[in-house]
Amino acid sequence: MPYLFSYGTLQKEEVQIETFGRILQGEKDILKGYKLKMLEITDPEVLRKSNQKYHPILEFSGNADDEVEGVLFGVTDEEILQADEYEVDDYKRIETVFKSGKVGFIYVGK
Repeated sequence: MPYLFSYGTLQKEEVQIETFGRILQGEKDILKGYKLKMLEITDPEVLRKSNQKYHPILEFSGNADDEVEGVLFGVTDEEILQADEYEVDDYKRIETVFKSGKVGFIYVGK
């Protein structure tokens, strides 16, 4: 089962239900070497689901002191593709290792 790290709107239960049709189960984890910026969302469907005009976006800093807290969700391969649909074109999905040692996907700025 793949892991998906959420540091923003995918932690909201209403967004999970709209995107995946269920509430996800996950554990808190930390991503090192990244910091958060804010991105203005213009996609009407994402705005409707999240009810939020600005979403956080990860930016690689390379500084081990920079940490982003979030939740590492266990998802299916199909749900990874559904998350890809939810995220706007400013994001790309990559795989990385978390502080816990688990490997999972994150969405970073292009």
